[in-house]
Amino acid sequence: MRDGLRGLTTRGRSFLAAAVAAAISAAILGEKDLLRVAVLLGVLPLLAALYVGRSRYKLACHRSLDPHRVPVGASSRVVLRLQNLSRLPTGTLLLEDRLPYALGSRPRVVLDRLGAHQASSVAYTVRADVRGRYDVGPLVVRMTDPFGLCELTRAFPSTDRLTVIPQVHPLPTVRLPGEYAGSGDSRARSVAVHGEDDAATREYRVGDDLRRVHWKSTARTGELMVRREEQPWESRATVLLDTRAYGHRGDGPTASFEWAVSAAASIAVHLRQGGYKLRLVTGSGADVDATELAGDGVLLDHLAEVRLAQRVEITTLVQRVRQRSDGGLIIGLFGTLSTAEAEVLAGLRGNGATCVAFLLDSSTWLNLPAKARAEADQAHGTAALALLQSGWRVIGVDHGTRLPVLWPQAARGSQGFAVRAALAETVAGGMR
Repeated sequence: MRDGLRGLTTRGRSFLAAAVAAAISAAILGEKDLLRVAVLLGVLPLLAALYVGRSRYKLACHRSLDPHRVPVGASSRVVLRLQNLSRLPTGTLLLEDRLPYALGSRPRVVLDRLGAHQASSVAYTVRADVRGRYDVGPLVVRMTDPFGLCELTRAFPSTDRLTVIPQVHPLPTVRLPGEYAGSGDSRARSVAVHGEDDAATREYRVGDDLRRVHWKSTARTGELMVRREEQPWESRATVLLDTRAYGHRGDGPTASFEWAVSAAASIAVHLRQGGYKLRLVTGSGADVDATELAGDGVLLDHLAEVRLAQRVEITTLVQRVRQRSDGGLIIGLFGTLSTAEAEVLAGLRGNGATCVAFLLDSSTWLNLPAKARAEADQAHGTAALALLQSGWRVIGVDHGTRLPVLWPQAARGSQGFAVRAALAETVAGGMR
């Protein structure tokens, strides 16, 4: 009852004020009829408060999202089921589900009344154009009496999580370089089987058995090397996502970083469907292995939350990859690189890895004057040339370019590689 009195609306408080005024006037004037009016005006708000207060704690709410994971630009359907658990019917209910700004305005639904133990469901859709994880709810219910004299607000504590993942584009099937590092028809072994001299080795890691040290390789490389354990034939791929804030340009869903994130998701899903054992490494510290059946979901959930970082360098990304590098195919999605940063990436070419770089010219996401554009193009060409000379296959990316169109370039052979290197040298020479 106390909570009901606190929830009196302006109309309810006006009724009480009018009742007090009528009672005083009736006492002064000696009018019994006016006293009856005062009693009526005073009882109505009290009954409304009692009515609304009794039903306040006897409501149950359930929310469902279909689906819980949607790509950018897609919609999810939210269904709210509200049940009256009391024996008394409710008054008019105003439902408002709280949503973050990125999901749009808060939906408001009016339910006339719910009878004893009656349930009702309402539905609405949400749509997000920005990646991320969003809390849907809590649900706020405003309960009123039929006369609008009392209104109480209740917020249900439960919330649901909606994950907005990057857009995944279907890619054409091509024969990638370095794919013969694993299982399948005509795929080569991932470890050597022709004797100790040909044993496949890798860098020593903390915890490795010293009995596995391969001394000939250690003497040749100057670093402690160990024999790899026997592994089944398998295709391995590592997708690198550059998260340096100063390497990307643009804002919102059309920024160069969003293109890179969507490309990483598309490539990862495409390679997993092709049977690759996939690993995702980002400059923000994520290192995800997608080996189980639910690997696509794990990858996409991480990419839904990845953000640009201010204090990330290419050397950090290279170190994270080399900590567990076992060769195979490496596909990098890089923002603007300097020549020195491109030379650092040459360290990933060891251990039999085939490296393919999608090098974004993030300056094309900006409207630059002619002189600044020429300088940006020259810097981009110089970095691309440095990557080419270190053994990377380089695919240039400009604003507006679609990944499915660029993807076949990742499969070009040595002839195409030599042609692109020659063109890059010519362009770089002409810019000097």
